Amino acid sequence: MPLRLIFMGTPEFSVPTLKALAAAGHDIAGAYARAPKASGRGMKLQMTPVETEARRLGIPVLTPKSLRSAAALAEFAAFKADAAVVIAYGLILPQDILDAVPLGCFNLHASLLPRWRGAAPINRAIMAGDSASGVMVMKMEAGLDTGPVAMAEQVQITEATTAGDLHDRLAQVGADLAATAMAALERGTLTLTPQSEEGVTYAAKIDKGETRIDWTKPAREVLRHCHGLSPFPGAWSEFDVDGEATRIKILRCELASGRGTPGALLDDRLTVACGDGAIRVVQLQRAGKQPMAVDAFLRGTSLRPVAL
Repeated sequence: MPLRLIFMGTPEFSVPTLKALAAAGHDIAGAYARAPKASGRGMKLQMTPVETEARRLGIPVLTPKSLRSAAALAEFAAFKADAAVVIAYGLILPQDILDAVPLGCFNLHASLLPRWRGAAPINRAIMAGDSASGVMVMKMEAGLDTGPVAMAEQVQITEATTAGDLHDRLAQVGADLAATAMAALERGTLTLTPQSEEGVTYAAKIDKGETRIDWTKPAREVLRHCHGLSPFPGAWSEFDVDGEATRIKILRCELASGRGTPGALLDDRLTVACGDGAIRVVQLQRAGKQPMAVDAFLRGTSLRPVAL
């Protein structure tokens, strides 16, 4: 018999799993998402991706600012759900919420736990040079991403992989994994394995102060930094474009041959010297502009590095 579920998520990353659970025939009793925010020129309230999809599917949507009140608990319990599925929701679930569904709350986390618990696992895995990432379904408990793991799926990371690439891949893999886990939960065959106490790392939220490129670092570290922050918030440096200092985000790059003063341009193809080796820019974005291939950008553009 299909499960009666509460779905809790906010960004685009969560949407494939919401679709997969609905397509599997589960009864999504209600969806929780962060409240709409004002954006755009008219500063109109924009629904989050999860709220938009849930409303399309005819699922009631709640957007509380907190889950810590008695009223929030009563509202949650009133759905009389068997379990909850939580993906990048954005609010902490207190213990009484975790206990309010008989089969528990299950989180889809975008890392190979216990590595990269916390807010930015996709970015941190690439920035650290990990060769693999993945998604895991775990049963939630009070600790930060500490619960026992039910299922996992690994995904390889290459030097060409950006955070955006990995995000999109894990969103799809995670949707299938979550649907498989809920099918096992429905059958009563889902097994849980405690996380290892070794290898624990934390994926701190990305701070704007760490987005500027440090050209004195080795080329491979610069590449990982750029790819780990691409497309958002973006790793950036300043260049002299047509005589004007311009902030440019480097969205994609590759290792290149050549040496020079860190930050110096080595050729007319936007190869930049690093502390050891060099990188060649493949895709970039000027402030206020759309991303573009480097060849298109360089056509007719006079470019020089700004002194560090």
